Amino acid sequence: TEVENRAVDVIRQYIVMRKMSKVHMKSNAVANMIEEKYLNDGDGLEYDEQILMDARADADAAAAAVISSSSNTASSHVANNFNVFRSTSAADKKAILDKLDDCGFNVELGTFLNVNANLDEMALLLQHTESYERFIRHAVDEVNKARNLRKEQKREQKKKKFMSDLENQGKDVTVEEVKAFEKEMRDIESKQRIQNVLPNQTQLNDVVAEVGGYFSVLERTFLLANIQRAFQSGSYPDERTFSPITISQPNNNSHHQYRSSNNFTGCKALQTSVVEECLYAAQRSTLRAFATGHNGTASAASNFCSDTLGRFLLEVLVHRTETAASMLKPGDGLLPGHGGLGQAALAVMSSAQKGLSKATTKGLYAAAGETESERNFMRYNIEQGIARSCANFNDLEVAVDYTKQLETKMIQEMQSTFPHGTKETEQLTVCIKALSAVKDSFKIASNEAIEHLIATFMPRVRSIVNESVGQDSTTVGTGFNVMGGGATPAHQVRMNYHLDNNAYEMAQISEGFMSRLCTSLDEIISPMRIHLTPRLSDSLILGIIGGASKRLEAAIKRSQLTPLGALALDSDIRFFVNFVRDRLDSSELASSVTLYRACNPLARLVQISLLMNVDDLEDVLDLISSSKRKQMWDISLSDAKAFLNLRVDFEGRKVNELLQISDD
Repeated sequence: TEVENRAVDVIRQYIVMRKMSKVHMKSNAVANMIEEKYLNDGDGLEYDEQILMDARADADAAAAAVISSSSNTASSHVANNFNVFRSTSAADKKAILDKLDDCGFNVELGTFLNVNANLDEMALLLQHTESYERFIRHAVDEVNKARNLRKEQKREQKKKKFMSDLENQGKDVTVEEVKAFEKEMRDIESKQRIQNVLPNQTQLNDVVAEVGGYFSVLERTFLLANIQRAFQSGSYPDERTFSPITISQPNNNSHHQYRSSNNFTGCKALQTSVVEECLYAAQRSTLRAFATGHNGTASAASNFCSDTLGRFLLEVLVHRTETAASMLKPGDGLLPGHGGLGQAALAVMSSAQKGLSKATTKGLYAAAGETESERNFMRYNIEQGIARSCANFNDLEVAVDYTKQLETKMIQEMQSTFPHGTKETEQLTVCIKALSAVKDSFKIASNEAIEHLIATFMPRVRSIVNESVGQDSTTVGTGFNVMGGGATPAHQVRMNYHLDNNAYEMAQISEGFMSRLCTSLDEIISPMRIHLTPRLSDSLILGIIGGASKRLEAAIKRSQLTPLGALALDSDIRFFVNFVRDRLDSSELASSVTLYRACNPLARLVQISLLMNVDDLEDVLDLISSSKRKQMWDISLSDAKAFLNLRVDFEGRKVNELLQISDD
């Protein structure tokens, strides 16, 4: 008791000396300010980015000229966030970041080093008191075991004496008499009050729980401040911000034809330092709490870690993908659009070389007297801008992988630090398992980000299809794509399947619309494929191909086909399918069945081709029924009628008579 009272007094003096109550209130206030800044549609990211843009403008007059002269949002973001023409020293970057609003962390709580040292000190106190508590509890358990052993020995001695007395009296010892004696002994023992050596809850437990509460609040604020710093650092990127992606690539398809080159899927995929710094901060905070051995502190750390990652980090990463999508928007961003280079790409080029006009790339080079090396330099910088934009999408995949690793690490730490089979440890396990839901939320957000990116690309994809099939009233401008492609010249061969023998032979030896279509789509797909993770790349490609396939189907519905034209259609669709396969990474998608299930619009094109190439109308029902049995038919009978009526050699009356059955 004296030792416990002395320990309690020392800890209470420590609480007063460190002003923990006041620090607790300040920590809560700072944490709430950080959350309000970034959560619930807070403008924290935009505010930080604006300050950093101003700082970069002060450091570089050329960047200021780009930002002030461009009215395009994506161009301004590229000039700030994805500028690859200047480097910043670590000291200069730290000086700039120190000027940003930290929600009062430095003023109210001190520097990161001081707060980290205080947390280490508090964790050490909790660790020592928990070790002392476990030692005392273990000693008490041993005393209780000795008590129970002596009690059992006395009970056995009394039982033997009872049985001996009965035998001396010449009586037979029955089982009922033994049971009655044992019951009497238990009743006597239950009435005896045995004072506990140590109560379940002591004064030391109470004061340690108080310190644990102060520690948890300060640790949570420290984690939020570190994550805020990571966000701000990511908003002022330099060469240290981006690195090759470190997560495993399970989709790699070793037999892919691009594997022999340096152009395979994800070969240049980058990640930013944001996720790595945030997850490192989360791991440091949680493992420090686990090291105390205190169940309540560890559970609190697990809970605020899951909450911070699942709300705080997730919302910021989603915001960054939205910004990156605007930077990649064809025509407005870094990717080429209808008239050639996007506005953001022109902004990058302008910051690379002053005096370049935004008219056309051809005019750019002529006006600047540009050499091939300068052109390669500009191409490199635009590619870097695309890579850094894609890194924001890759970050969500990195977050999934790192969160999974953090959960595994925490479970291992729990198993090595906390006693097994206790109620408190089971509760801690439940808290750790909450990270699985966080991991799933990152995965869902990653899928939604790619869907948003597909929607951003879709106007350009539809325009490419219209231009290629010849159903767009506008013609492509004379813009040139510095990334290696070019605008489609006017007066090219359009989609035409009303072919006689001469036209069919000419189509076989000339470049058709499908080749141009795939080349134009590759201007979007190719740079994205090498800079996204394989899973994201495949999802993006399937989305783009799905949109293009729907547009192609609509164009086919407005065409007429001869038997030779149907053969030409089949050749074009096969070419298109092979184009898609060559650009997908997953080995699962190498199977036609899996590919068609993953991209239903592409599957419909293949089914339309099969339908249009029947030699006789009598074969249609066999084709439909056999395909349905294989679950590879999605065309309704009404659509089948409409397509068959496009064949000039099929009578509409016979088609309608043939397909009078129900879809079922």
